[in-house]
Amino acid sequence: MFPQVTIFGRTFGAYALLAVAGLLAAGFAACRNARRRGYDDNEMIAVLLAAAVGAFLGGHLLYGITNWPLAFTLFSQPASGFGEAVQRIAVVFGGAVFYGGLLGGILAGCLCIRKKKLDLAEYAGLAAPAVPLFHFFGRIGCFLGGCCYGVECSFGFTYQNSLVPEANGVSRFPVQLAEAAFNLALFFLLSALLQRGWTRRLFPLYLALYAAGRFLLEFLRGDAIRGFAGPLSTSQWISLGILAVCGVLLLRSRRRPRATAASRPA
Repeated sequence: MFPQVTIFGRTFGAYALLAVAGLLAAGFAACRNARRRGYDDNEMIAVLLAAAVGAFLGGHLLYGITNWPLAFTLFSQPASGFGEAVQRIAVVFGGAVFYGGLLGGILAGCLCIRKKKLDLAEYAGLAAPAVPLFHFFGRIGCFLGGCCYGVECSFGFTYQNSLVPEANGVSRFPVQLAEAAFNLALFFLLSALLQRGWTRRLFPLYLALYAAGRFLLEFLRGDAIRGFAGPLSTSQWISLGILAVCGVLLLRSRRRPRATAASRPA
């Protein structure tokens, strides 16, 4: 497709540009949600910045973990110098896995919320629609760049200049666009539920819905580099774990008795 875009004589990666656009859109949406509920959007910005750092580190870390065979091969022999060692590390950790970014962002965001003594469930719910909105832009970037490509398909798209050589020359199902549409639908659904007062249960609901969709979409992926453990991909195993945890959380939240007017503290 179009892995690179030239603007005013300068060349940029399409994925990088869309990731920046996604960050801006997600930040705007989360801050708008915070203001509507009477919260300080500066606090939300701080939480989002912490989550962004955690997402960056977590995404690259999980990418390196899923590529442990490559790491073993590269580091089986000592590097000739510091520069070569850095290049090898860049190869192993150069990509990013969404689930690693998601888990890293959740951890960093929770730590920031706890440090600021904010309401964890409330802020997580307000930020929930922003996550699939950012992911929507990211998957469009994946489609343009040619990464995270789909299985071979007679009615798909054929890459000729993808940054991933394995994707080129074969008609492939546009799984990136399918996941982008799925994330956009999640954004509108979560935004509608937020307006109906689903704030405190919204983030576990997002995780459960995305995990279910991602588990199915993984069967349409054709890039083996994302890693497998037995019959399922790394992301499918993570999806099953997230579904189990979020299912328990949502069931517990439904069974928890609501505070009555008489039982609420004065």
